[in-house]
Amino acid sequence: MTVRVLKTRTPSSLTLLADDYLSHCRARGLSPRSERQYTYSIHSVFLPWCEREGITDLSQLDRRAVDRFTSELLARTTKAGQPLSKHTVATYIRPLRLLFGWASREGEPVLATPQLPRRGRPIRDVLSRAEVDRLEQAAATERDKVIIRFFADCGLRLDELTRLTAGDLIRGGRQVHVRVHGKRDRIRDVPVPPTLARRLDGLIADRPDERSSDAIFLTSRRGPLGDYDALTSGGIYQIVKDIAAKAGIPKRVHPHLLRHSWITEMLRRDMNSVQLSFIAGASPEVIASCYAHLNKDDSYNAMVRALTSPSRRWAPSGPMP
Repeated sequence: MTVRVLKTRTPSSLTLLADDYLSHCRARGLSPRSERQYTYSIHSVFLPWCEREGITDLSQLDRRAVDRFTSELLARTTKAGQPLSKHTVATYIRPLRLLFGWASREGEPVLATPQLPRRGRPIRDVLSRAEVDRLEQAAATERDKVIIRFFADCGLRLDELTRLTAGDLIRGGRQVHVRVHGKRDRIRDVPVPPTLARRLDGLIADRPDERSSDAIFLTSRRGPLGDYDALTSGGIYQIVKDIAAKAGIPKRVHPHLLRHSWITEMLRRDMNSVQLSFIAGASPEVIASCYAHLNKDDSYNAMVRALTSPSRRWAPSGPMP
């Protein structure tokens, strides 16, 4: 009988460095979704390319090498034969730029950093309030209707909505807030419109006793142990996608589009950007970038309002004719 000894491959110093960086990200509380994205970009895209190029150490990644990597990504195609979008390429490169920045602060020899491809600023789709109403009408259950409204009227992220429990409701007089655990475990209180708050109370009251979680949004079917589990992020994502298909909305509808549409609507209604930043759990810089997604009608209406407001009556400059 022949015994075959399998040789284990020793990880390269670059792989060990990447693993140390991902451990650092987990230690500082990176969200599971971001961690998956960083891990895929590094372990499934970048390190396999380095292995094919014979690159095992960070010191080998000079400007020419990192430019070759970016160029190869831009030349790749999808399964449909289309070139990868610059947005997708940038999604792969951003975690690497963070990795290289961290390595430099740790005293590693960083010779160059991958460049982000230049991209035009797109005008993304947003959902109108009428389209949000169509989504709610297409939802089959009250649970799914409330999910749509929470995304569209409170601007929560997918992971934030998934984590909500009955204990996160905060009442103060007539006001109702939900305590949201956002990115990097930052906590903020998000206002809930009165009508949605009442519907939320009804949804919580109707939850079955046989449940494995205090989550607000539960599965509609019993699990293997005979109780109802909390909906996962993937489950909620699929619910929104199925509702959009049923509603016949041609846009690519997903939870983040509902959040993006909410931010855009608040900007259109002249909400104070500081307040919006606090409620949305996003920096003012990120909020400001949403102005790029407003169409030319929004810009025209905003300028006309500013020029015709009684307190800001505009007068032409220069001498009178």
